Amino acid sequence: MTPTPEPGTEKAPGNGTPGPIDWAALAVAAVRTHLGTPDDGLDPAEAARRLAEHGPNRLPVAPGRPAWRRLLAQFDNLLIYVLLAAAVLAGTFGHAVDAAVILAVVLANAIIGYVQEGRAEDALTSIRSMIDPEATVLRGGERFAVAAEAIVPGDLVLLEAGDRVPADLRLVRTRNLAIDEAALTGESVPVEKSVEPTAAGAVLGERRSMAFSGTLVTAGQGQGLVVATGSRSELGRISAMIGRVEELKTPLLRQMDQFARRVTFVVLAVSGLVFVLALLRQMLALDEAFMVVVGLFVAAIPEGLPAVMTITLAIGVQRMAARHAIIRRLPAVETLGAVSVICSDKTGTLTRNEMTVRSVVTAEGMVEVAGSGYVPEGAFWQDGAAFDPGTSPTLQALAESGLLCNDADLLRRDGGWQMTGDPMEGALLAFAIKAGLDPATHRRRLRRQDAIPFDAAHRFMATLHVEGAGDPRRVLVKGAPERLLEMCGTVLTATGTEPLDHAAWQQRIAELAERGERVLAFACKPWHEGDGIDHADLDDGLVLIGLAGFIDPPRDEAIAAVESCHAAGIRVVMITGDHALTARSIARRLGLAENPVVLTGRDLDAMDDAALGRAALETHVFARTTPEHKLRLVQALQAAGLTVAMTGDGVNDAPALKRADVGVAMGRKGTAAARDASEMVLADDNFASIVDAVREGRTVYDNLTKVIAWTLPTNGGEALTIIVAVLAGLALPITPVQILWVNMVTALALGLTLAFEPTEPGTMARPPRPAGEPLLERDVVWRVFSVSVLFVIGAYGVFYWSISRGLPIEAARTLVVNAIVAMEIFYLFSVRYVHGASLSWRGMLGTRAVLIGVATVTVLQVAFTYAPWLQLAFDTRALAVADGLVAVAVGVALFVVVEVEKIVRSRACGAMRHGN
Repeated sequence: MTPTPEPGTEKAPGNGTPGPIDWAALAVAAVRTHLGTPDDGLDPAEAARRLAEHGPNRLPVAPGRPAWRRLLAQFDNLLIYVLLAAAVLAGTFGHAVDAAVILAVVLANAIIGYVQEGRAEDALTSIRSMIDPEATVLRGGERFAVAAEAIVPGDLVLLEAGDRVPADLRLVRTRNLAIDEAALTGESVPVEKSVEPTAAGAVLGERRSMAFSGTLVTAGQGQGLVVATGSRSELGRISAMIGRVEELKTPLLRQMDQFARRVTFVVLAVSGLVFVLALLRQMLALDEAFMVVVGLFVAAIPEGLPAVMTITLAIGVQRMAARHAIIRRLPAVETLGAVSVICSDKTGTLTRNEMTVRSVVTAEGMVEVAGSGYVPEGAFWQDGAAFDPGTSPTLQALAESGLLCNDADLLRRDGGWQMTGDPMEGALLAFAIKAGLDPATHRRRLRRQDAIPFDAAHRFMATLHVEGAGDPRRVLVKGAPERLLEMCGTVLTATGTEPLDHAAWQQRIAELAERGERVLAFACKPWHEGDGIDHADLDDGLVLIGLAGFIDPPRDEAIAAVESCHAAGIRVVMITGDHALTARSIARRLGLAENPVVLTGRDLDAMDDAALGRAALETHVFARTTPEHKLRLVQALQAAGLTVAMTGDGVNDAPALKRADVGVAMGRKGTAAARDASEMVLADDNFASIVDAVREGRTVYDNLTKVIAWTLPTNGGEALTIIVAVLAGLALPITPVQILWVNMVTALALGLTLAFEPTEPGTMARPPRPAGEPLLERDVVWRVFSVSVLFVIGAYGVFYWSISRGLPIEAARTLVVNAIVAMEIFYLFSVRYVHGASLSWRGMLGTRAVLIGVATVTVLQVAFTYAPWLQLAFDTRALAVADGLVAVAVGVALFVVVEVEKIVRSRACGAMRHGN
């Protein structure tokens, strides 16, 4: 028996060369012949053979990463490796306290990261769940309910409203069949299907003769021949793309890697030099020289920084959650602050995914209708002036036709409006209510007596209505405007009817289409021919009532969000599977550009990567796109050095969501596959929440910068103190274990307070930071050096001042520790504002977290100085109150010097900019 062709390797009709078959472009008879399927379906035995040949209709399962691997990944950081090495050295030479504290910090950092990231779920699992467990097929002339996994190429599948399509089908029979393909193509309304072949090479959203795996039947019935199953279906192809997409490191992780390498190199190089000098110049014993190196490690390596940075990100997660943005991967918090372009899906993200009547055209002119979604509220406008719909007989007739020739329902529930049925029919109900009609009253008064459902062949729907006991009766018709114009000879006016000017109405239809609106026409006909109607009765003699233009309107909050993005230097690019004209109109309404540049999927197919890279920087809208197009666009923007956020809610968005620097999925209307491929989920499906998330992301990065700008100078000062002691042959003014105390106490009690800093003024008026910007900017490097020197001066000054007064070395070191802590406290107030020196004086007021941190450190330092058990552990001595005031004075002096330096440098930079 001849094997069935493997999808993707078939021989194209009329050609002996193997190649993919364009099933949508083939006639039904050719499809049956090619698949070898009889009219009554496959024989059950043949179906079993094909199942063995092609395998089950399911997507491949990707192995998940075990929990222990995810935990170990938290230790995969060069700084952590150096700290572990320092702990091993300390433990080897009997310094158990030092080793234990270092290990505790490393373990805490790992646990925080592991818990916050949570259990990572595989996006492929969610895509697999989109295939229903059962489907109905015709085999050997009998109906069978079979497991979706048992569907094979050539099976004849029966579809009804509510069914999930189990595989890619070439439709062979349809009756009013409509399928919701929004999750796959981005199309905002259900697609009307037919059996007629489409043009060769049509894009996914235009293949009306196909039904795709994972999409939902919303109306009608149909039959289709299976042409692709499992991984060979369109859904499977997207699944494979997700598996192949490379996830990029976030800017913060890249910067931290670079920072860790630099710090490690410097620390190891300096430590090696100090170790040699300690052995050869100071003639220290080997174990003593090693402990000097461990002290240098402890001083120079910011061991608390990874934990504080992780906690800072976690606090950002909590803040974003309060703004309906749920972070799934911790570093994405900071990455949001670096976003320079947002690639947004249109349907359901920038728009409501709810159709709305925007324009109405009758013989009395065009009327604009306000409002959005299915909420029946909104004003009417004509020629820029308010318009009363009750004064227009033709508008009232159109609203009544839309209400009665309609199978949808619009009900008020739970404080909102819920629609059941076709989205465009729901929009007509909302429009009728806005026009002053009551659906229940009109439907009781004008009872429906008969109906002709919409079908793709005739392209209209008609209903017969009777008022009271009998006549007058009338037929109401709605459908494709070109079709209804052929059926109409007259047009309704305010005073009666008049001959229809077909050319003029064709122009009006074109004008609405140019505005990106979907157009329906409405007509009526008096009826005296009996109690039923059929298609032949309506071929002519209809009276045109008018036209209605529909849009999936932009969210009001999305318009404001786009404006905020532009103010923050962030480009917004719309990527959609919808038509170019519709997308252009929405882009203009959103404010993406006055005259948006639009490219279609066909345009992208004709471009190589270089041309696409240029176009990506100039284009505002990409329409009729496929998942491959979206992925290529994200890659092109990233290649230009931009940090890209991709928003979306459909399966078709998942590959690009995974590739983007930040994938943002919709939580309510979004598919699980999109959510699982993303780093962030919007719980309220509100594009505007992204702007709030970007603001929080920038705040998080500012706070991380403050933490680094505060941590490194303090650590650098401690390290320089040890280096100076070794080079000059001086006594250490502070011991390694005392350095560890300072680092642990201040990193958690002081450094952590910077994670709670509020958003600085003007945060969203700054442009995004470049993706390649180093974590240690020139200003930060200068600050690290200059403040480190000040710390060394302060430490040695206090130490030798104490020795000169005759204090024992233990008391002198105790005073040095307190002076260093005081300098760190006052330096904390200096770094609270990183954008503008003049704001630092406001920093002295402190936030609640800062004040609690200072109070905590003060209490701990009192215990460090006076508690007997801490004196024993850290070799400290009690000090006089006057000595404590000296430590505070040293802190104040450092603050004044740093602030004066900031003001001088700020004025100098301003003068240079003014000179240029």
